[in-house]
Amino acid sequence: MNQKLKCAAFVALLSATPIMVAQQVDSKPVVEQDSVLLSVEETPAIQMSDMKIDGEYMALEKKESGKFQLQDLEAARKYDSLWLKELHSSASLFSDMLLEIENGPGQDSIIVVDLPTDTLKARLARMNEKTPFNISYNPSLESVIKSFLTRRRDLMQRMMTASQFYFPLFEEELDKHDLPLEIKYLAIIESALNPKARSRVGAKGLWQFMYGTGKMYGLDVSSYVDERHDPIMATEAASKYLAKLYEIFNDWDLALAAYNSGPGNVNKAIRRSGGYENYWNIRPFLPRETAGYLPAFLATMYIFEYAEEHGLAYKKADRPYFETDTVHVKNMISFEQITKLVDISTEELEMLNPAYKLNIIPKVEGKNYSLRLPKSMIGKFVANEEQIYAYVKQEMDSMEKPLPQMVTANDQVRYKVKSGDYLGKIAERYGVGVSQIKEWNGLRSNNLRVGQRLTIFPRKPYIETSTVTKSTSSSTSGAVASGSKVHTVQQGDSLWTISKKYPGVSVENLREWNGLSGNNLKPGTKLKLCDCSS
Repeated sequence: MNQKLKCAAFVALLSATPIMVAQQVDSKPVVEQDSVLLSVEETPAIQMSDMKIDGEYMALEKKESGKFQLQDLEAARKYDSLWLKELHSSASLFSDMLLEIENGPGQDSIIVVDLPTDTLKARLARMNEKTPFNISYNPSLESVIKSFLTRRRDLMQRMMTASQFYFPLFEEELDKHDLPLEIKYLAIIESALNPKARSRVGAKGLWQFMYGTGKMYGLDVSSYVDERHDPIMATEAASKYLAKLYEIFNDWDLALAAYNSGPGNVNKAIRRSGGYENYWNIRPFLPRETAGYLPAFLATMYIFEYAEEHGLAYKKADRPYFETDTVHVKNMISFEQITKLVDISTEELEMLNPAYKLNIIPKVEGKNYSLRLPKSMIGKFVANEEQIYAYVKQEMDSMEKPLPQMVTANDQVRYKVKSGDYLGKIAERYGVGVSQIKEWNGLRSNNLRVGQRLTIFPRKPYIETSTVTKSTSSSTSGAVASGSKVHTVQQGDSLWTISKKYPGVSVENLREWNGLSGNNLKPGTKLKLCDCSS
């Protein structure tokens, strides 16, 4: 190996994270796989420049013209790529964690683990001294800890690997809001550290925000973007929400229970328990998932604290918190186009930019959307922006199918109660709970009056349709003129065929606007095509 190559390799090694002492799994094969041994004949003429970018020397490749071209340090680049692929492979663990929280160890489970109860009590007492959470021995907690150490051992080891990427981000945000740093373990219970996680009821992201709650804390949702999936934005929103819950209950155990099931369910559990305010006393009165929520959180905290004592092995990332940077996108661009122009895989882009639902970064007036890339690639993107956007425009102009149009859901809806309405019907329409509508509007009972206005934060995007424009083409079925707000029912018409004639009108809209409960229509009946009375 010549002197120049030695210099390049030495600086590349220095740029990697210092040697860690934690346990490693399959470290030897990984090193052999990632090492690149070049003979002198195979080695290009590479020099180290005197210039530093982000505190690191950059490798320069001399071209025939005598000019130099910036090159990424390949060893560092490979670590970043392998690390992102490891995170991508861990994304499927969300359902395993959800099942463990909901079902628990099981009554008939026989769990054998070398953890005497007295030892566990002593360790929990030591943990309790270091945290504002109320950590004390409980048979239910012991059962969950032993289950995690046996039945879910692999899950825990994978979480310890993935946590090296997310925990520094969480800790920084939690510290900014003066919240306990141990809350970082909550994201494991919520989503198994999967930014794309989605629950059965529609909660999304690392911190599992419902649609309405996310909107209340500034997380935008549109056809292209769901900021609940963005690790930075969602962590900031979760910190604000948890701070508010602690302000309400003045107890972190209850605040976490409220984060999972809502403050209303915690208050009901307190009442049903006879006024107790200790989590373990009200636990029997909480929803099933919430009853297993805090034990799972405390068990995770214990396992991370005593991983070495239990021989938990995980992959130690050489560069766990590798540097990324963002660039504001000036025009619409897809992940597919970025992979063609920048040396990065789609999987890596998805891990770094999980908020973009269709793998497309939109350009919307009044909004700033960013592309996150490893820091070594940002300069390449910025230096060639003009050519990149020219290429993207040319490719989009030649596309046969148009891209989806940008549709932004309402932050909140002011709903006017109509005859026949009841809370369950309204809640189902907007994908929310009856208790949520009552909480948002200060309702003490389920009684509604016609004309009453309700504030609703829809869980799913809901676009109000005020007027509907019909196609100018006429038909033998009695189509009305363009811009009409009324349709006259013809022989053979059904709610479905009528809704198809008017873009933006659904069968449910027709029923609601015309007070219909069934599907029968009488020829000659005039149907309103808008919410004309509101």
